[in-house]
Amino acid sequence: MLTEDFMGLVNATKATLATVANDFSPAVFASSLAAEDMVLTDIILRSGLPIEIFTLETGRLHAETLAMADRIKQAYGYDIKLYKPETAAVDAYVRQNGLNAFYDSVEMRKECCRIRKVEPLKRALTEKKAWVTGQRRAQSATRAELAVQEHDQAHGMAKFNPLADWSEEDVWHYIRSNDVPYNSLHDRGYPSIGCEPCTRAIQPGEDVRAGRWWWENPESKECGLHVVDGKLVRIKAVQTSTA
Repeated sequence: MLTEDFMGLVNATKATLATVANDFSPAVFASSLAAEDMVLTDIILRSGLPIEIFTLETGRLHAETLAMADRIKQAYGYDIKLYKPETAAVDAYVRQNGLNAFYDSVEMRKECCRIRKVEPLKRALTEKKAWVTGQRRAQSATRAELAVQEHDQAHGMAKFNPLADWSEEDVWHYIRSNDVPYNSLHDRGYPSIGCEPCTRAIQPGEDVRAGRWWWENPESKECGLHVVDGKLVRIKAVQTSTA
């Protein structure tokens, strides 16, 4: 049964996305193709909102993650746009450091993320007025202060996190209630999914992002998409009227 509180969350998220579409066009949604992002994908596409959906195809994703693009096409008739890293940059990194040098240090890992994710994101956001993410406050310590609307200084545009207030239970309640397709890795202990060599299944009782870059301290577990010069981009939340 859908509770009043849950429907309030859904309606608030729909209102946020409608604001993005109406007041910040052209806008894009950066999807990781994980559970949270499938909730936003479902709302955007069912509502017919003019928000382009893309994913960062890093070259190291799980086969199950890549398969989500086809499942979205089948379910919604929508083609997810793929942004890939520059081949020359990837080749240079591997040649100089080795294929899996990201295990060697935080610096090497962040450089790999920069090449495979941060630079493609920059291209995806070119000439856009706003971007949307599926981030939630409950996901990790680095996201505890997450606001629904922020100013992204790194890219000079508005940034929206419509699911900031949602819990893990809320996400799955929406998926099951609306028959939303989701990544099969979630059924195998992967609540948070990134590149294959940098993601593992978690154990009962572990934090939902414990499987991401599991060899690092929790304080360093961001890929750079939401960080500038080692600091979280979300240093300035935008105050919005509740009237």
